[in-house]
Amino acid sequence: MTVLLACAALGYLLGSIPFGLVLTRMAGLGDIRKIGSGNIGATNVLRTGRKGLAAATLILDSGKGAIAALLALVLAGPEGAVLAGGGAMLGHTFPVWLGFKGGKGVATALGVLLAVAWPVGAIACLTWLAAAFLFRISSLSALTALGLSPAVAYLFGDLRVAALALFIAVLVYIRHAANIRRLLKGEEPRINVRKKAA
Repeated sequence: MTVLLACAALGYLLGSIPFGLVLTRMAGLGDIRKIGSGNIGATNVLRTGRKGLAAATLILDSGKGAIAALLALVLAGPEGAVLAGGGAMLGHTFPVWLGFKGGKGVATALGVLLAVAWPVGAIACLTWLAAAFLFRISSLSALTALGLSPAVAYLFGDLRVAALALFIAVLVYIRHAANIRRLLKGEEPRINVRKKAA
């Protein structure tokens, strides 16, 4: 039990590293929480116009979730990995260092799912891409992909991963409450796919 609690704590600490905030400050862009939506995730970092920083934030946010789960897998097996993955999600969405006001958890969620059950994570990523292609709305793509992931995990026969995926989906939906309200009103912004003129 002590080892499992340590895995959850490790996940929380790794998940709570606010890479979007750290990278934008290092780049001299100030506090990302005062830009755009005020979120610390890759989507808001992209609003600074720095695609490289946004990509780095995406990779690091997903990577911290995956690393937390994989370290715990080595230390305590599948149960430890699931607890560390849940802890990483809590750390990212509600980091103690930022007054429990963190990111929306999509990148971290995908990293966790890829680490604990790569087929479930891969299907979530493909679902996001398909939804983004069809609807051109980032938040709707994330909500669709992660909302379906508990059922996907259940179909693969792993109840532990299904429970984790359900926990992740609940957190992501909570953090997307404002997006959901805009979606219902038809006011959620679409992904900009316009190409620059040659």
